[in-house]
Amino acid sequence: MIGCDCDVCRSPDPRDQRLRSSIYIETPECSFVVDTGTDFRTQALRENIRKVDAVVFTHSHTDHIMGFDDLRRFSHARGSMPVYASPETMRDLERAFRFAFSTSNPVPYYLKPEPHIIDDPFKLGETLITPLAVPHGDSIVNGYLFSRANQKLVAYLSDCSAVPDAIADLISGVKVLIIDALRERPHPTHLSVGQALAVAARVKPRDTYFTHICHDLPQSAESRLPAYTHIAYDGLQLRL
Repeated sequence: MIGCDCDVCRSPDPRDQRLRSSIYIETPECSFVVDTGTDFRTQALRENIRKVDAVVFTHSHTDHIMGFDDLRRFSHARGSMPVYASPETMRDLERAFRFAFSTSNPVPYYLKPEPHIIDDPFKLGETLITPLAVPHGDSIVNGYLFSRANQKLVAYLSDCSAVPDAIADLISGVKVLIIDALRERPHPTHLSVGQALAVAARVKPRDTYFTHICHDLPQSAESRLPAYTHIAYDGLQLRL
């Protein structure tokens, strides 16, 4: 947090130094990123990401989209960049990045988005991606379930203030649940730690990882969590 001297902001534990939330997924067929936050360039350099075949967006809040133009490096390598988003999020992307969506640009290294509206489950390679509509305060945003060979591998709910029963049932038994857990105190647009734990108890994943964490929640709090429940950190890699 800018200008903050709290224990987390001054922590020597590198896991307490957090950039914006997103995930990068590599499969045998393709690689893609979910959200391009303000820190996307820094994250891509840190993780030595060389290939992005598509980008999937959860919603259009600035902390999830403002690295969009840094996709130009990957768009140039492919010729264009497939962009998957809900109608509302795509509308906001097209407004915020009109120079990319609306301009016929002959410069080869400029970003050339290829919009795909998400209405139903879709595939990237052999990965089935199922949108999960969840409330985020007064907004409805997308989480995603990633499945391969009829196995529920990962449910990603980075921003939500509740998880409806129908969504909890749909992701029940997933191997890994990555879920919003902003802090221990309640918040109007994000789940608290207690609320995220309650969702995990309903879903019964093999492992749970908290994400979208603010500076009120230190990495050391993981020692107080139930077994197989973790606080995610920048650069964390999961292999499935």
